[in-house]
Parts: sequence; C-alpha cells; structure tokens
Amino acid sequence: MFKKLFGKGNEASKDIKIYAPITGEYVKVEDIPDPVFAQKMMGDGFGIKPTEGKVVSPIEGVVDNVFPTKHAIGLKADNGLEVLVHIGLDTVQLNGEGFETLVESGDRVNVGDALVSFDLDYINENAKSIISPIIITNFADHVESHQFQEVTALEKGQTLVLDVTVK
Repeated sequence: MFKKLFGKGNEASKDIKIYAPITGEYVKVEDIPDPVFAQKMMGDGFGIKPTEGKVVSPIEGVVDNVFPTKHAIGLKADNGLEVLVHIGLDTVQLNGEGFETLVESGDRVNVGDALVSFDLDYINENAKSIISPIIITNFADHVESHQFQEVTALEKGQTLVLDVTVK
C-alpha cells in the first residue's frame, strides 16, 4: 500500500532492447580486431563497421560517462544495465581529434538521441580500425539472458540488435 502512495512501485523493467547506435555493418564481438573486445574482457556485445559519422543512443537512460577524448560514451539504463559505445579501435590516442560530443554526463537520453559526431575518414586513416564496439560492461553481473537479432545492415536508432533481461 505504501509503495502505491509514495510512488516506489515504479520499478524499471527488467527487459531492455538495444538498438544500433551507428549506421553500418554488424560485426560479431568475436570478430572485432582487438583482443580486449573480441575475448569479451570488458563484457559482451557487438561491433559496427560505420558507414556514417553519427552516434545515437542505443537505449533509454542516462549518459554515465563522456570520455575526455570523446571516443567513447558510457550509458546507464534505468534498470542498471551499462552500455559502452566505443568509436573505432585505439581512438583514445587521437585525443579527441575528429570527434564532437553532443551530450554531457548526467543528460537523459532516449533511443535515437544524438550523442557524438565523428569524422569517418579521419578515424579510418588515423586509428587502428573504424570498427566500433558496443559493449554491455556489466554483462556478467547484471544480465540474466540475452538474444541477438539476426541482422547485417544496421540503421542507427532503428535496427533492434539485442534483447536483454537483467537479473
């Protein structure tokens, strides 16, 4: 009864859908050309080979971390799931060159909201790879079950890639 009176009954859903944050080609996590991501050391997820330089939110939640080098953004869903969008590989060494962040830590975002724009050609020429990992960083502790969709071509903010149920 008190939960209804004081609004505590509005718990976040345990089910969450993760959409493509970048338009491009789907890449299995095991095929990302970096052992930290491919061996799931940071968590499970997938990669994208971008065809344009725009990143949108793959989930509804809060911007948890905007890296100072602008190459990655951490998001947190209301149910606690943490998603890292990492643009390219070894892009931290670019020190923000070629990236423009469009959000700040603490901002509330919905699926499809713009997060980062980046110079696709510059990243392609100056980074190890343009393939961009999308990783659930608290996968081991937080995910009860997950189901990848069978997709190849991804449209940012539109293509459903992963269904997740949290513990």
